[in-house]
Amino acid sequence: MKTLVFATNNKHKLEEVQALIGNRFRLQTLEEIGCTDDIPETGTTFHENASQKSHFLLEHFHVDCFSDDSGLEVDALNGEPGVYSARYSGSRDPQTNLGLVLEKMRGMSNRSARFRCVISLLQDGEEHFFEGVVEGQITEEASGTAGFGYDPIFIPAGYQQTFSEMPAEEKNRISHRGQAVSKLVEFLIKDDQA
Repeated sequence: MKTLVFATNNKHKLEEVQALIGNRFRLQTLEEIGCTDDIPETGTTFHENASQKSHFLLEHFHVDCFSDDSGLEVDALNGEPGVYSARYSGSRDPQTNLGLVLEKMRGMSNRSARFRCVISLLQDGEEHFFEGVVEGQITEEASGTAGFGYDPIFIPAGYQQTFSEMPAEEKNRISHRGQAVSKLVEFLIKDDQA
């Protein structure tokens, strides 16, 4: 079984991605490779941030790796929180961040939004990008206890439940990260069989 470093210590993300990848690859976290650095994320796009994290790992740890950058884009907020999703309120507290989105959207009728995820894979010195997008709506209030981040306030198009109210398997099947990881896995399997 091949090992790939996933540039995260977020156990929710790791579990989500490992479930999607299955047992073809074993994922290692930053902690497992001894990376305690605060990896820079100074880009203005998801592509730039994902690429910056992957290149940091390659440069400092010389490993094949992938990283993702993802976030919520709300139309009525001109695409915010976007690349600043994890620290939108100035803190990394998910409740505070989603509370700020709900507060800013109070009374707004346009609730359309999307989750976007971009993965940068660095393998054998080459970089590959994979992207996933799921359209949906922002709710008036948080609902559900599963998932993480903005999941309690996002209802994907064609559904009646927030990501937080859905079973994990269903969310993973349709989510932005699920789509991007599926493309990554498809690429890795093809590459492994070549």
